Amino acid sequence: MERIKDYVDWFYETYLVPHFELEETYIFPIVGNDHPWVKKALSDHRRLIRLFTSTTADMKTLGQIEETLEQHIRFEERQLFNHVQEMANKKQLDIIEKQHSNEKFNDNLRDPFWE
Repeated sequence: MERIKDYVDWFYETYLVPHFELEETYIFPIVGNDHPWVKKALSDHRRLIRLFTSTTADMKTLGQIEETLEQHIRFEERQLFNHVQEMANKKQLDIIEKQHSNEKFNDNLRDPFWE
């Protein structure tokens, strides 16, 4: 469990925190922070932060992370981001594209616990 928790912590710090910051800085303001879908996304972010920063490294917490993150991604992809694309102007879309292109995933292979 500790090896998995170490990986989860690395993923959170390396990818999730910067990703949330990108969304909250560049994407959500296009629709407005008072929009119900943005409120839901922000609530999901807070829940995920609580789960990822939990000191408990057990299967229940990891299962909650998996379930919450999957639901959050599906919601954003199927609803929120489609709406953002409808609302955004060309300049906003260019900024999002530029910021998003910096999000290349390089996996942490220091401890391949999954092998």
